[in-house]
Amino acid sequence: MTHKFEMPKRVVSDSQGFETLNDFYNQTKNAFIDTIVIDFSNTDWFDANLLAMLGAILSRLEENLNSINIINLKNRLEKIFSKNHFLSNFGGYKIEDYYQTTIKYKKIKPNEEKVFKYYLDNELLSKTVLPKMSTGLRKKINESIFEIFNNAIIHGESSDIFSCGQYYPRGSKLDFTIVDLGKTIKVNVNKYLNKNLKGSQAIDWAVQEGNTTKVGDTPGGLGLSLIRDFLKLNNGKIQIRSCDGYWCQAGNQINQISFDKEFDGTIVNLEFNLNDKSLYYLKSELKPEDIL
Repeated sequence: MTHKFEMPKRVVSDSQGFETLNDFYNQTKNAFIDTIVIDFSNTDWFDANLLAMLGAILSRLEENLNSINIINLKNRLEKIFSKNHFLSNFGGYKIEDYYQTTIKYKKIKPNEEKVFKYYLDNELLSKTVLPKMSTGLRKKINESIFEIFNNAIIHGESSDIFSCGQYYPRGSKLDFTIVDLGKTIKVNVNKYLNKNLKGSQAIDWAVQEGNTTKVGDTPGGLGLSLIRDFLKLNNGKIQIRSCDGYWCQAGNQINQISFDKEFDGTIVNLEFNLNDKSLYYLKSELKPEDIL
């Protein structure tokens, strides 16, 4: 049996973009030993960081012995998907990223913590376009993003974690997305609190400093406290889609949406505002002579 999904004209990193890919997920998640065709003939723009979500879905489909066929990619999209090594995972090829605008598509196993930390340092935090920050803060941001990865392993019980990013010069932003197809935030939070919160409410609880579903010595929480503070100052953005919930922090504004269709996993997208010319550092790095 063949399942064909036509991508729309534009797929961007907003609630509707996540929902487009979730529609694809829900239409195909029960496919077994079938052919999955993803048709990009109508698509002029696809935020490359969202390939983390698409890749997670396609990887799960391959595990269920389905064949993947990506067709009618326009030249510009094909180049980007090849530069960031997405296509090479699904029958395509790699090309050199001379302008260093991509953050490579990566599928990482739970026991590859060092691989993920190295990937963060060399693919994301080494980007010279990022807002200026001290070495100490850069290290803390690495640790904060690593906690998202760690949470997907421990609380999501995920077998794989997917990530991808993109620098958008015209939009003066850099997006980095992490996806897993494990237990949702809603499931974990409601079990821990013995409540029946909506997905967006569960996410909102989970991102608050000090809130965690950890038991005993098991690490917990989404690890977003520091990076939330940083992106508030930076006027950047954090988006989380899990189960039926969508939660977004854009600058100081919080937006929550509940959807009818569930996503069986969690997506975290971090968006850095590159128009920010400030220099950031940790309070602990201030020397007495720096204080006026």
